[in-house]
Amino acid sequence: MGDAVVDFDLERGGRVEGLDGRKQALVLVRFRGRPIQQVTVPVVDGCISADEIRRRVYDVGAPGFQDRWLEVFLELEAPARAPIEPATVAVCTRDRPDDLRRCLDALAVFARAGHEVLVVDNAPSTDESRQIVEASGFARYVREDRPGESAARNRALREASHDIVAFSDDDAMPDPGWLPALLRNFNDPLVLCVTGLTMPYELETEAQRWFERYSPFGRGFVRTVFDGADVNPLTAWRAGASANMAVRRAALELIGPFSEALGCGTRSRTGSDYEFFVRILAAGYRIVYDPAALSWHRHRRTWNELRQVLRGYGTGVYAAWMHLLVAHRELIVPKLALGWLLHTQLPNLLRSLLRRPGSVPLDLLVAELRGCLVGPWAYVMARRELRRLEAIS
Repeated sequence: MGDAVVDFDLERGGRVEGLDGRKQALVLVRFRGRPIQQVTVPVVDGCISADEIRRRVYDVGAPGFQDRWLEVFLELEAPARAPIEPATVAVCTRDRPDDLRRCLDALAVFARAGHEVLVVDNAPSTDESRQIVEASGFARYVREDRPGESAARNRALREASHDIVAFSDDDAMPDPGWLPALLRNFNDPLVLCVTGLTMPYELETEAQRWFERYSPFGRGFVRTVFDGADVNPLTAWRAGASANMAVRRAALELIGPFSEALGCGTRSRTGSDYEFFVRILAAGYRIVYDPAALSWHRHRRTWNELRQVLRGYGTGVYAAWMHLLVAHRELIVPKLALGWLLHTQLPNLLRSLLRRPGSVPLDLLVAELRGCLVGPWAYVMARRELRRLEAIS
């Protein structure tokens, strides 16, 4: 059996039971509902001791716990927040009906609270997603035939009924506190985008465990503001991931839409969120990463799927860099690419070849490098395909 994934609150939690057959667990630790840290804890006789979880949290220092404890101790929380303005929750999907059902089940709580739920079906091969949306009784269905997640996201921003659009991947299940946590960060008019903490829904397979170890979506447990006035926009990858984000609709006019030559469903495969974040910061606006906005993501389960994901990430990074170099004249891009190769990729490759303990499996690194090699050309081909689509539309 794989590792367990456990949700544990320091204030309320007792011993965790029912983990028979598991050797260890990844524990999301909360304090008064707010995520503050994750720890890996051994399972003994199907149980985890609450004292062991607490000990490990205290051992790692957990700045998220310190911030949350001070907030509670100093009574910095408002006892009653002002009503949250309605928002649109958008799910961009393509031919993943089981994932979509789980996602909509998680989003039902937001529909009951008065928020709009919009599903954008991107170039589907069947009618199944539409049927699932109609059966939900609360979501609105839109079909976008231009392929690519960027086209779907741009359609969602145009179709949304509200000023803030929160995006969830179809293979993610947002926590009930996810949307309020995202929305409260938009009190600052300079904030164009907010991202949140994404945790694994399950770690049942070796592929899922390696994804979480090598390329996790989470960016830690401390709320961070990325201000375009004082950070390098090209470091925008640190701001989070589009699997869990909210965007002002006004971004379409202020910085432009998502690049439709990048992202899943194009030859570039990924990179659209990174490039979008770069433009937000370059224009002098802000991105907030708030770990209170929690979502659970079902990582791909098979080793072949994991290789494909990492190859896609390599392709997408270099495609996005190619776009920034060509379209935005970011001449520092070659230096970034060389730095990643020399300081991260080659050392990882060497450790793997030497079979050092804990090194990343060689085939995963090779898949990522192969993606990097084809990334610039993939972007060129994606641009050509986009121009053909624009010419006939």
